[in-house]
Amino acid sequence: MHAMSEKNVPGGGLRERKKRATRAALAESAVRLAAEHGADRVTVEAISAAAGVSVRTFFNYFDSRDDAFVAIDPDAGIRMRRAVLDAPFGLSPVEALHDALTAELAEAEHQHELWRLHIKVLHTAPHLLVRMLCAHMAHETELAEAVALRLRSTAPGGRNGPSGPAAPGPVGPARGAAADWAGAGAGSHEDRRAALDLYPRLLAAVAVTAVRTSVEHWFTHQEDASLLPVFDEAFALLTAGLPAPPA
Repeated sequence: MHAMSEKNVPGGGLRERKKRATRAALAESAVRLAAEHGADRVTVEAISAAAGVSVRTFFNYFDSRDDAFVAIDPDAGIRMRRAVLDAPFGLSPVEALHDALTAELAEAEHQHELWRLHIKVLHTAPHLLVRMLCAHMAHETELAEAVALRLRSTAPGGRNGPSGPAAPGPVGPARGAAADWAGAGAGSHEDRRAALDLYPRLLAAVAVTAVRTSVEHWFTHQEDASLLPVFDEAFALLTAGLPAPPA
């Protein structure tokens, strides 16, 4: 997900909040300049100046100019992962994923204009769109691992399953999977994906596709729809097995 706001991020001290604010300011400056002038015509120097920081500071947050245009939130993966694991015990994996992704997309409702500019920049620079899709694959893996841990902890005989200990409150699955948290996410991206069963991989892939499709639809129908209702409709269609629309 995108890093153009310091909202909806893990806590921390004043220094961490300032770092997140600086990163968000750089990402916003990059997107606004690219939308106005074209990504190829924007320099690191211009982005830094617009954000009120030095070029050296820019490279403390982004490895390249293109990374700033894409503006991937480095905390998004762990934030969504925790949201899936901390979801109420009674929710299905599909419902837990829906709620986790909804929390991420809610920021678009607060930053409508900036998200619109960001999507415009990505669609006018195909190499940036490819970079974004690659980053979303990493988020997809994080979500699939969270689904797998949740399934493991709630299965019969699992830590929070029918024959396991009780799971009171909204964080039963997370408590049960806590011991697995440190080990998950280790290894290469390819190895992590290969270690997953089909269901978690498929569910995460479908969920991320629903996000992408909803954002694209919202971008082209902004006068008629808000993002969250579009995403809710997309997920409802998925959970219903994608029935054919009425004639």
